[in-house]
Amino acid sequence: MNTVAIVGRPNVGKSTLFNRILGRDEAIHAEQPGVTRDRLYGAADWAGHYFTVIDTGGIVPDSEELFDVAIREQAVMAIEEADSIVFVCDGRTGVTAIDEEIARMLLRSGKHVTMAVNKCDDPKHDLGSYEFASLGLGEPFGFSALSGRSIGEMLDNMVIPLAKGEEEVEDTRLKIALIGRPNVGKSSISNALLGQERTIVTPIAGTTRDAIDSVMKFYGEEIVLIDTAGLRRRSRIKENVEMFSTYRTQRAIERCDVAVVVVDGVQGLDAQDKRIISDVAEARKGIIIAINKWDAVEKDHKTADNMTKQIHDELRTIDYAPVVYISALSKQRITKLPEMAKEIQTRRTARIPTWKLNDTLLEDIEKTPPPAVKAQDLRINYITQTGTAPPLFIFFSNHPELIPENYKRFLENKLREHLDLVGVPISFLFRKKNARRDD
Repeated sequence: MNTVAIVGRPNVGKSTLFNRILGRDEAIHAEQPGVTRDRLYGAADWAGHYFTVIDTGGIVPDSEELFDVAIREQAVMAIEEADSIVFVCDGRTGVTAIDEEIARMLLRSGKHVTMAVNKCDDPKHDLGSYEFASLGLGEPFGFSALSGRSIGEMLDNMVIPLAKGEEEVEDTRLKIALIGRPNVGKSSISNALLGQERTIVTPIAGTTRDAIDSVMKFYGEEIVLIDTAGLRRRSRIKENVEMFSTYRTQRAIERCDVAVVVVDGVQGLDAQDKRIISDVAEARKGIIIAINKWDAVEKDHKTADNMTKQIHDELRTIDYAPVVYISALSKQRITKLPEMAKEIQTRRTARIPTWKLNDTLLEDIEKTPPPAVKAQDLRINYITQTGTAPPLFIFFSNHPELIPENYKRFLENKLREHLDLVGVPISFLFRKKNARRDD
C-alpha cells in the first residue's frame, strides 16, 4: 500500500492534518510540543488513491535531549518508509532555522515532498506562505488543517507519486494489543517481537502516548501488534494528553482480538493491573497475562507456580487467563505471546456443536440442578451457542430471570472444565424455554 509521511518541527499542526486526512480524531494533538512521539499510522484515501498516512513527532535536528533524539530517529524511519512526504510548516511564524535543517534532510532523501504551510486560516495569510519557496521544495501550499481551508490542492500534490488502487478489504489478521501500567516494558516487548526499534523505548514512564500498530511475521502469518500508552489510575491523570492516551488504550482493547496485559515481575500484580485485566474481560477479548522482567526476579523452581496460583486466586472470576513469564531484555519466552494469542483466537472463533454442549452439560445440571427460587422449581432444558468472538451461549429455562448468579458461575466453571476455553471470556444469555430443535 502507498505510504505518506507527515513531518515537521514541533507544534506546527502535523497531528491536526493527520486527523483531517483520516476524517477522525486518531492522533493526540494539543497546544504543546512533543505530544506525538512515535510514528502513528492510519488508512486513508484521496482522489482514488488509497494509502497509509504516518504522523510523526516534531523534529528538533540539533537537540541532544533524550526524547528529541528518539523522535528524530523515528521521523527518519518514517521518511525512509514513505512514497510521498508532507512537510508541514507554520505560516504564522515563517521560515525558521529548524525548518531549513529539515528541508535539507528532505532534499537529501530524494522523495516527493509537498510543501504544506499550515495555519493559513484566511486568504491574507496565503501571502506569507510564499517565503517557504526559499526552502527549495517546490510550490508552497497555504492551508488550514484545523478548518480544512484550501487543503484540496495540497492533497492533490501529495498523491502525485502514489499509484491508484482498490481500497483494502476488511483486515482479518490477528490483532494483539500490548497493554498495562506505564513502564512495565510494553514497547520493549513490541520491539523484541518486531526485531526493530518500532517504538521509542526509554526508562521514563509514559513514553508511548498513542496506540501504535505494527505488522509482524510469525511463521509466515501476518499479525498486527498494537503497542499502547501505559494506563494509570484516573486520579493520577493530570494532563489532558494522559486522558487521551487512556482513551486510545481503551480503543486498542476494542480493536484487538487478544490483549496481552503486561505486569512488572519485580513489583508483582497490583490493583491497577487487576483493573486493566477486568477491562479486557468486560470487553470480551482474549487475555494473556505476561509477567515481564522475569530475569530480574529472584526465584526457585516453585516461584512461577506459586505466583500463578496467587494471581488466579486474586482474580477469582478471571482465573481462566493464562500466565506466561517473559523477559523483553533477554527475549526469554517472547515468542510464546503470539503463539498463545493464536491459540486463544482459535478458541474465541470456534463454534461448539449443540449436541456436544447438551451431552456435556445437561448431565452436570441434572446432578446439580438450580436451587429453587421464590418457590419456583428451576429447570434448564437446552443449551446452544449462537455467537463467536466472543463465544455466546444461550441457556433455555422455565424461569430464566430467576437463575441466581452463583449458579451461573457454576455453569461457567463446568463449561470451562469440559471445554478448552483458556484465555477466552465467554457470555451467557438465559431465555424462556422453547421446543428443542436439532442444530
